[in-house]
Amino acid sequence: MRHAIKASPRVLALLAVALLVLLTLWALLFRTVEHVDTVAIARGDIQLSVTALGTLQPHSYVDIGAQASGEIRRITVQPGDTVKKGQLLVEIDPSVQQARYDVDASALKSLRARLEGEQAKLVYAQHQYERQRRMMSEGSTRDEDLQSALSAWQSARSTVGDLTAEIDGARATLQGDEAQLGYTKIYAPMSGTIVTLDAREGQTLNATYQTPIILRIADLSTMTVWTQVSEADVLKVKPGMPVWFTTLGADTRWNGTVRQVLPAPPNTAPPSGGDQQAAPNANAINTGKVVSYTVLFDVKNQNNQLLPQMSAQVFFVAREAHDVPLAPLSALVPVAGSSERYRARVLADGRVVTRDVRVGVHDRLNAEIRSGLAPGERLVTGIRRVRGADGKFEW
Repeated sequence: MRHAIKASPRVLALLAVALLVLLTLWALLFRTVEHVDTVAIARGDIQLSVTALGTLQPHSYVDIGAQASGEIRRITVQPGDTVKKGQLLVEIDPSVQQARYDVDASALKSLRARLEGEQAKLVYAQHQYERQRRMMSEGSTRDEDLQSALSAWQSARSTVGDLTAEIDGARATLQGDEAQLGYTKIYAPMSGTIVTLDAREGQTLNATYQTPIILRIADLSTMTVWTQVSEADVLKVKPGMPVWFTTLGADTRWNGTVRQVLPAPPNTAPPSGGDQQAAPNANAINTGKVVSYTVLFDVKNQNNQLLPQMSAQVFFVAREAHDVPLAPLSALVPVAGSSERYRARVLADGRVVTRDVRVGVHDRLNAEIRSGLAPGERLVTGIRRVRGADGKFEW
């Protein structure tokens, strides 16, 4: 009996230790606590934009072609050269055009000489006819002689008229020959930069059926961004809308204003005959392809940092706000029937409370807070149940 009484404190101590161990294991491994995830409301900038891809092209350019056939004798420029309007660019061998001009000039000279002779005959025939008329009035000639003189005068006048018409035609032909001869020297129609050169000295050009393109001159001081906007977003883009873009590998942000939204999708493939204009994208709906529309805007090319054919990541700014309170949109619950009213949970004095908030500009991630939340407040983004074994233990 005494032995059992003496053992009781030790048994109780062991039981207390075991109970404490079990309680500790339960708290560490099985007990869950509520963890509130929050984010602080901060001020910042937000922008609602339509994104698209674009390609840079010179705002003003001209393709220089050859209107005369022949061998290229000399090219005075190279790609990258800056040229002035009226500067000589290319010389084509003028032998064929010069020979044709000389032949037609000689033919015109011959016709003029013939005209002088026929005009002299016309003057003589007219005098003879007038003489016969005077003699007929005096009764000193026959009617047959008067009719013969009239016929000779009319014939001479007709011959002069025919020769005059032939001379006019020969003069027009010679003017065409002179123009063709002038086409053997190609001059710059505008000032700019040589961006492409597709011919070489010694190359033979055939301009009979199609004008061969030799080079392109572009004014690189202003570039145009040709942007392809999907049909789902094109109605959001309007002329006058602010827009900005970046190029690959560059940190510079270029700003502009939408100049034009083309009313039809871009063409897909050139028709037969080599025409550079392409056929309309009429099969886009039938093939299931996404239809895109072309949006144009211009930008000043400072220091010539923008080059033709560069790719651009374009952002059309629909709405924007600067230095305003921002909240993650995923933490806000929309109110039915309103596009601006939301509900948010806020951690205030250690308690989670619900508030009505009103938002303004928002994108896919964040929203401008116009009322209901203030900078510095903690917006609840989630509430989690955490086991002691999975996270930091909290009593």
